[in-house]
Amino acid sequence: MNVSELHNETWQSLDARRARLPHALLISGRRGIGKFDLARRFAESLLCEMPAPTGEPCGKCAACNWLAQGNHPDFRLLQPEAMAEQEGERSEGHETGQKKPSQQITIDQVRALDDFLHVGTHRHGVRAILINPAEAMNPATANALLKALEEPIVSTLFLLVSNEHSRLLPTIRSRCQQVHIPQPAQELAIRWLRASGVDDAAQWLALAGGSPLLAAELGSSGRAVLDALVEQMARGGKLNPLSAAAAVDKVLKAEKGAAPLKRLIDWSQKWLLDLMLATQHLPPRYFVTRRQQIYDLAVATEPRRLLEFHKKAIQYKAQCEQPLNGRLFLEDFFLSYAAIFKIS
Repeated sequence: MNVSELHNETWQSLDARRARLPHALLISGRRGIGKFDLARRFAESLLCEMPAPTGEPCGKCAACNWLAQGNHPDFRLLQPEAMAEQEGERSEGHETGQKKPSQQITIDQVRALDDFLHVGTHRHGVRAILINPAEAMNPATANALLKALEEPIVSTLFLLVSNEHSRLLPTIRSRCQQVHIPQPAQELAIRWLRASGVDDAAQWLALAGGSPLLAAELGSSGRAVLDALVEQMARGGKLNPLSAAAAVDKVLKAEKGAAPLKRLIDWSQKWLLDLMLATQHLPPRYFVTRRQQIYDLAVATEPRRLLEFHKKAIQYKAQCEQPLNGRLFLEDFFLSYAAIFKIS
């Protein structure tokens, strides 16, 4: 099941625009629901030379092969250099060097489009520029792009993908046709995850807050870190903070995914939220498969200390993005967590 089947109504709406293609679309919605994949698939379908009746790209023609290899002459992808490096893709205007990759889409990347926009398209077809995430543009970059949006070029489509479209300049939003992608229904998302080979689909979907592509990412790369964290946090007041820090630090050092410590703190915040819900006799939102375990822990917590630690976890999240001693960081974290439980 591909992403267009996950968002079938939105795909049909996009496909219906082929006859009168706008010059810019702003595709927005929650993080991790497949906006970028859907936008890219639409761009591929426009460039495909033999699209299916449903609008799906054929995957076999010369254009589809060029897209698969990342060198179609009528397609450009603009994204932060940090994302391009992480994904193994190079976006337009990406420069190599020793400096830390930018987290923003730079003005040089937009300026690099000038020649691309003002030459004829390959085989007189459509050209597509995909910008993801659009909110990664700083004001100077957004204003540089605005010039291109204010002077539409025939057979050229800008696809802006955004998790937080309210952060975009109003002038950018006003020059785009907006397409909001809703979060898919839980049953459909679970079927999609299972078809994608994700085990325990319901668990990962809950942990991802209902976002299926984020759930697929977590299910494929985060299991070891998550299991190590939950094993320790489930001990509650019986937790040995120093032993817990040593065990989790060992798993983190073996983890090959990006920013494992940040992901660990993200999950701990979700665990704490579920614990807070349980103190009010409400069902967990994220760790749904640990419901009874969380209820049992909630009985033994000091609500005031739990709230204080939940606030402290926000500071931990900011700290883990800076250079630090991971072992000492985890020791402090687990010492603070153990302190929220009543002394028996």
